Amino acid sequence: MSPAPRIYQLKYWLQQVLIRLRFLIKGEIAHLFSVKKSQRPWHMPIVAAIAISFPVFVGAYFGDLPSGIKASLGAMIILNLPLVGSLPHRLVTVMAWGFGMSLSFALGATAQQLPWLRLPVFTLMAFAVIAFGRYYRQPPPAGLFIMMAGAIALFIPIPLSKVLPATALVMFGSVFSIIIALFYSLLLLATRPSQPAPSYNYEPDTLSESIIVTSFVSLTLLIAVLLEMSNPYWAAVSCFIIIQGIHLRTIWIKQFHRLLGTLIGVGLAGWMLSWGLSGWQVACAILVMMLSIESLIDRHYGLAVIFITPLTIFIAEYGSGNALNEQIYQEVMRARLLDTALGCLLGLTGGLMMHSIKLRLPLRKLEKRLLMRYGSKP
Repeated sequence: MSPAPRIYQLKYWLQQVLIRLRFLIKGEIAHLFSVKKSQRPWHMPIVAAIAISFPVFVGAYFGDLPSGIKASLGAMIILNLPLVGSLPHRLVTVMAWGFGMSLSFALGATAQQLPWLRLPVFTLMAFAVIAFGRYYRQPPPAGLFIMMAGAIALFIPIPLSKVLPATALVMFGSVFSIIIALFYSLLLLATRPSQPAPSYNYEPDTLSESIIVTSFVSLTLLIAVLLEMSNPYWAAVSCFIIIQGIHLRTIWIKQFHRLLGTLIGVGLAGWMLSWGLSGWQVACAILVMMLSIESLIDRHYGLAVIFITPLTIFIAEYGSGNALNEQIYQEVMRARLLDTALGCLLGLTGGLMMHSIKLRLPLRKLEKRLLMRYGSKP
């Protein structure tokens, strides 16, 4: 073949690559700026924001903001309230997540007394949250805040003598959310047609995927601890959020949205922390942030992350009772960026590994062996 046809073929190939690349970039930009229509009742964000922020207002009233924030962690189970099924189904679901929330926090607060127990306890806790969430096909946030509560409890300073009182605060917050869930569910069932609850059957790869996700989330926490990051739990939480994507495109989009949203959110958090907020102002800020998150989470993930980042910083920093000055909050901002970058990197790697046949085959064999042994069928 003469050089001329080869040059034409090369030009044609380059043109096709450029066309596909332009189409891909255009699609990603369109997705980045597209806002979906919310599928939830318009009052759901208001109810969730009130349920989660109310304990913080109570803590501000009594001059004990850290206790109010610990209770608000338990109140976050309101986000797991199903919008389908009968009243017992909805309440049992919220109560189950409430039990998991309290247990995770108690295990984390106890394990922090012996630092070598942190990683094993976190791994077991993460596997339980991920496996149960996948088996019961829980929609977002699924076990995110339960895992976050346990991870925070592993690292915020809680003396052994105060583990039980701190856990009781988380339980009180959960009970408050269960009461709110009861009245809100009655309102929904009286005003909206109810859809039947889904039936739960074991789906293939549930155990295999749970093992992969748990491995990468635990590995992220281990690396963050070895690097002596100030908030290693956030790296693990970031990894969990990213790796939850089922498809590779979903993982990439979540990673990009989270990185961009976190970058903006860290700046927002630093700006807010520089105000030197009082207890009442912190409670108001958490109310506004929760309302913004729940209004945006199913419309545009990246916009929601802008408010998720300062919310988690507020919960961790004000919940630990640390005094914040300019130098401290600037260090917190830098640490949050590093934690998130590490979590996103390992989350994307784990997402890629979930699609690896070489990794899945031995895990599927193990899964099949376990299911056959205990009398279940995949």
